[in-house]
Amino acid sequence: MKKILLVDDDKTLQTVLTRYLEKRGYSVRVVTSGVQALKLFAQDPPDLVVSDIMMPGMDGLEFCRRLRATRPGQLVPFIFLTAKKDLEDRIQGHYIGADDYITKPFEPLELLAKIEAQLERSRRIHSEMVRLMQKVPEDNDSGSDYGDSLEPTSQAKDPEPEEDLPLTPAEARVFWEVIQGLTNKQISQRLFISPRTVQTHLSNILTKLNLENRSQLVRFAFEHGYRPPQTQEEQRAAEARG
Repeated sequence: MKKILLVDDDKTLQTVLTRYLEKRGYSVRVVTSGVQALKLFAQDPPDLVVSDIMMPGMDGLEFCRRLRATRPGQLVPFIFLTAKKDLEDRIQGHYIGADDYITKPFEPLELLAKIEAQLERSRRIHSEMVRLMQKVPEDNDSGSDYGDSLEPTSQAKDPEPEEDLPLTPAEARVFWEVIQGLTNKQISQRLFISPRTVQTHLSNILTKLNLENRSQLVRFAFEHGYRPPQTQEEQRAAEARG
C-alpha cells in the first residue's frame, strides 16, 4: 500500500481527502505544518507528498525547500495543493522542487490522477536506475560493449560532458552536481553562485537535452554512462579493492 503524506491545516480538507484516498487503496498520514511534516518524513518516509503552501509555522515552500535538501527527500514526488493561483507562485513552487501544482478549488479526481502519474513515473525511474546499476558491473566483468544507445556504456565517461553534449563549461559543472542529487541551494554553495543562476543553468541543460525535470536528467546520465568524478575517499577505496 502506497503511503501519502498530506500536509494541510484545513481540517475539512484533511478529512475529505483522507477518506477519498483511503477508499482508493492509499495509506494517508496527516500533519498541519511543515515542521511536523519534516519530523514525520524522517521517521517514516512516504511514497508521495501533497502539501499546502499557506500554513502556520513553516509554510509549504520552506518545507519543500528543506525536504529537497535531504537525501531521502530529493526524489520523492511532491505535489503542491494550494489556493495560491498566481503564475509567479506556481513558478516558484516548481523552482523550489515541486513536481506538480494544483490550485484550490479542485476536483479530487484530478488530484488522484496526478498522484498516480507521479507514483508511476517514480516507479519507472527507480526500476530503471536499479536495472542499470545492476547491469553495469556484469557487463564490465565480461568486457562487452552495448550496442543499444539507450543502454549505459561499459565504462564511465571522463567528467567532461561539454565535449560530448551541447553544454557550456558552467552548465557542465551544474550537470555533475545535479546528477549527484544535490539541490539548487547545495549546488550554489559548492559552486559559489546564486540559486537563481543554478536554476538558469539547469533550465538550459534540460532544454538542450530535451528533458523535463531533474529525475529525467539523472536517468539520462545513467543511460549514457556519465558518472560523477570520484572523491579522494572513493579513489582510495577503489585502489584498496583493486
